[in-house]
Amino acid sequence: MMAIDLNILLRAYAMGIFPMADSRDDPEIFWVEPKKRSILPLDELHLSRSLRKTIRSDKFRVTADRDFPAVLQACAEPAPDRPETWINPTIAEACLTLFRMGYAHSVECWMDDTLVGGLYGISLGRAFFGESMFSRKTDASKVALAWLVARLKLGGFELLDCQFMTDHLRSLGAVEISQKHYLSLLDDALAGAGAAMVGGVSGAAAASVLPVAGDFSALDVLAAAPSLPNLTVSGPVSGQLILQLLTQTS
Repeated sequence: MMAIDLNILLRAYAMGIFPMADSRDDPEIFWVEPKKRSILPLDELHLSRSLRKTIRSDKFRVTADRDFPAVLQACAEPAPDRPETWINPTIAEACLTLFRMGYAHSVECWMDDTLVGGLYGISLGRAFFGESMFSRKTDASKVALAWLVARLKLGGFELLDCQFMTDHLRSLGAVEISQKHYLSLLDDALAGAGAAMVGGVSGAAAASVLPVAGDFSALDVLAAAPSLPNLTVSGPVSGQLILQLLTQTS
């Protein structure tokens, strides 16, 4: 199995480029730079009445970074509406390494002890590059996305990249923008992060010095010691808290 140089991979993300494979079993990868880019503005997540009800009910137990490998594996598996995926072993291994370094994150939805939905992505500066999501129960991936958006808003992120537009993403508030517009937003979200990617540093050493300006764990800190006005927190992070964050903070 070939390996992706992490310095090249992180530089690519910083330039709006990401890797894909033609299929799960294809050993080769190629680099993609879409002319049109899908993003989800963090203040424009669309929450239908039924989705709000599901979130408020705490039907799913939602965690973050609890089982990144399992989420990655589930996203790479075929599904009835997705007979083939673009996540091959080379890409999977690179993402696992970035997770161990703190640059990749997952959100998991559980029913009892069974993983039924989730998503994962790459964090760089104040940008989060959403890679893939999966759902084995109705609304599981939507709930995971809502929790992700709440985390990103609270953690000071500015850009949620969704790569390509789908009907599913459009229904949740994603919009399609030009490559030029996307790169402008990306530059703003990475302000201060670029300097660490210049020079002769390569591989794991390069990844270790790249700053991560957004705080993916801010939601967990808030749950432990609430500090924002008009938010009520009691015990673990709840769906009600997520709804408050999505509707009351900017």
